[in-house]
Amino acid sequence: MDALGELIEQVTRYHPEADVGLLRRAFEFGERHHEGQKRKSGEAYFTHPIAVAKVITELRLDSASLCAALLHDTVEDTKATLDDVQKEFGEEVAFLVDGVTKLSKFSFSSKEDAQAENFRKMLLHMASDIRVLLVKLADRLDNMRTLEHMKPEAQERIARETLDIYAPLANRLGIAWMKSELEDLGFKHTNPDGYKLVSGKVTALVQQRDGYIHRTQALLSERFAEAGFAAEVTGRVKHLYSIWRKMQASKSEFEQVWDVIAFRGVVESAADCYAVLGVVHSLFTPIPGRFKDYIALPKPNGYQSLHTTVLGPDRERMEVQLRTRDMHRIAEQGIAAHWKYKERPKNVAGHAIDHKDAQRFHWLRQLMEWQQELKDPQEFLESVKVDLFQDEVYVFTPRGEIKVFPRTATPVDFAFAVHSNVGNKCTGARVNGQIVPLRYQLRSGDVVEILTDPNRHPNKDWLEFAVTSRARSKIRSFIRAEQRESALKLGRDLIERALHAAGLSFAKVLKTNALGRALEDAKAQSVDELIIQVGYGRYGAESVVRSLMPPESQAPSDIKQGTMERVMRKVTGRDSNGILVDGENNILVRFAKCCSPLPGDQIVGYISRGRGISVHRRSCTKGLDIDPERRVTVSWDEGAKMSRPVCLRVITANRPGLLAEVGNTFSKCGVNIEEANCRAAEEERAVNLFTFTITDLGSLKGVMKALQKVKGVLSVERI
Repeated sequence: MDALGELIEQVTRYHPEADVGLLRRAFEFGERHHEGQKRKSGEAYFTHPIAVAKVITELRLDSASLCAALLHDTVEDTKATLDDVQKEFGEEVAFLVDGVTKLSKFSFSSKEDAQAENFRKMLLHMASDIRVLLVKLADRLDNMRTLEHMKPEAQERIARETLDIYAPLANRLGIAWMKSELEDLGFKHTNPDGYKLVSGKVTALVQQRDGYIHRTQALLSERFAEAGFAAEVTGRVKHLYSIWRKMQASKSEFEQVWDVIAFRGVVESAADCYAVLGVVHSLFTPIPGRFKDYIALPKPNGYQSLHTTVLGPDRERMEVQLRTRDMHRIAEQGIAAHWKYKERPKNVAGHAIDHKDAQRFHWLRQLMEWQQELKDPQEFLESVKVDLFQDEVYVFTPRGEIKVFPRTATPVDFAFAVHSNVGNKCTGARVNGQIVPLRYQLRSGDVVEILTDPNRHPNKDWLEFAVTSRARSKIRSFIRAEQRESALKLGRDLIERALHAAGLSFAKVLKTNALGRALEDAKAQSVDELIIQVGYGRYGAESVVRSLMPPESQAPSDIKQGTMERVMRKVTGRDSNGILVDGENNILVRFAKCCSPLPGDQIVGYISRGRGISVHRRSCTKGLDIDPERRVTVSWDEGAKMSRPVCLRVITANRPGLLAEVGNTFSKCGVNIEEANCRAAEEERAVNLFTFTITDLGSLKGVMKALQKVKGVLSVERI
């Protein structure tokens, strides 16, 4: 059977009323426009859209989604336009294709900004139609399955993006199988050594414990049947990335990670779930504190199950999950399990999912609402990553309303979730009746009450512990408003002084609208913006004065330099230390100590009054807290040779001789350790901080990979 016939058979199996004619036309359109194109693997390019469409059939979606899968690259990679797609296939299919099409015709200051804006565009579309995201996830899954044909640096970048964004999105949509596969594929390409270690251990464990799994599975089935419950019991080893995360969280070897094996019992009703839980606990000893009731308190993505960890046969820890058939279907398929198989009308928004089901995913619209004020692309992307964080805590308001937050959330996050005014006036919190500091990390079951003071305002220190994008964006907005007000005040003062020295009146200058030339030179849209630029140090107060002087009367020797003019002269004319600012290399720069950027790091610069340009790594959280209006484009000067300090945290087993092996590894990499701080920690671990200088990011990655290969080294992290 050909590929088209296979797709038609698969979709009509679960959706007999699918528009087969539309699907056939989309297949032929895509095949024709991609003719002659090849993938990195050498295969015909159209094999990719076909593979994406097959994933869509696994999600059991409608014909419009299948058409979008077949056409998703035509607008971006062929001569076909969005108008062509709309004329041929209608507004609905065109909307979906547009949602997954990159903003390739726009120019951005960096690849990271382009990535962020493409993601923002997709979010806007999927807030109206979730199928945009489902097609994008299917596209990403097939790309990850064939990632080995890309260059190594592209593999790592795409895999990291998958782990940071797309796997968490699949999780938020409740599509467990897709989330697990995306995570394992991302793990494989971001940490090949870790992946090889865990996969090898798991393969050996399955071979060794196959009999144990079958024996325990049979025992549970037998006891459930004896108690009168028809249950389908399965056993499995958890997926690789989840095991790796547990190893990293507990700083343990594979053999020390408990409950790697999990069993699942699928029963008829929710009442049966609780009943068979009693059977499990009467058969095996439960581990205190390891029971979770996601039936009474479902996860935000709709997931429901009972989880318990017990001492199973041979006194080994194992996890048992109990759920109904409907719960199991939703756990595996997520939002796709709620799909209604009827063709949608021309109105593209809000008809693919029942209204009640759509409520399960209101987080998506909230996500977009909270991001509206985040104009900086990198800040937007970082905040989205936080909102997609997988681990949640469930807390209560004093009235009993449940609120869900990322793990490590604090009362400040809770306050801003209630209302912006509550967050802005927050002065303290009472948790379970006790006063707690604002840094307190919320725990599931906490009852939280926020204390307010009308004279209180957000504090910059809150950014150190606030984690939700809503809280962080509101805090930053307040701080930036304060910074802007300070810059306005400082700029006005500087201009007034400069005008006074020239014998001019600031009040009269404003009244006569004489600042036109200064506005044009500074590329400012208003007088206030001009004043703020002076306050930030972007434009000199003396330049404002010169713009007011007739050309024939200009006499530089007669114009006394103002304070800002001297500052700006200091800013220019010095060695760049390997940094280009807007292509120029004679600008005073300093490297931020908070993130210590290296040549090869993605960097961004910020104007600091009187101190030149401050250079941060793009991922630096402190850099994100600075007003975007002070941001300038910076890049590394490839012709400059330099070494920069860097610090690595290396966590190892605490055994004799290991520190010497680590030191020898540094020497083999040609690195001289300038400072070392080593101390023993709990659970026979050692925490080692090594400071040294290195020339570029590639060399640093080489050192880190070499250290990770040393037996007994548990983790290597740049700090």
